[in-house]
Order: sequence, then C-alpha cells, then structure tokens
Amino acid sequence: MLHSFLVWLLAAAFFGAGLFNAIGTPATQSSFVRWSYPAWWCHVTGGLEMANAVIIAAAVLTVLRRREFSHLAPLSLFAALLVLTEVTF
Repeated sequence: MLHSFLVWLLAAAFFGAGLFNAIGTPATQSSFVRWSYPAWWCHVTGGLEMANAVIIAAAVLTVLRRREFSHLAPLSLFAALLVLTEVTF
C-alpha cells in the first residue's frame, strides 16, 4: 500500500503546484516572464498540472477500486520518474 500512498502524494503535489500556478501571483507571473513566457502562461501551466493530478488520482482510484494491485507498480514507476525529474532540476 506504500505504492498507492506515494502516488496519492504525487497527485496532491501536482494539484498544489498547479493551484499555485493557476492563481498566478505577481511573483509567479514575473518568474514566467523571466523564463521568456507570457505572464498568463502560468495559468495554462497550472491548469495542466491540476488536470494531470486528476488523471493520476483517477487511475489510482480505479486500480484500488477494482483491486488490481498489480497495476500499482507501473503507476508507482511513473510517479518515481516524475519525482526524479523534479529533483534533478
């Protein structure tokens, strides 16, 4: 069950980061402008991150509801790769 907890944690992290970007504080917008994106791009990025969190959560919920725990391994690998990507930047 540690796998499912980690994937839920990842989904929550994506949703939180997406919400922060979607709110678009002045600091967030200035960061996007500094990175050569339009100021409004933070809203798009935030929406995509929140949509990704919903998709991950739906996948985990489906696997858990149907008790097909063998499918948690690929979801956990996906989560680990996403975390590894975030850590390396």
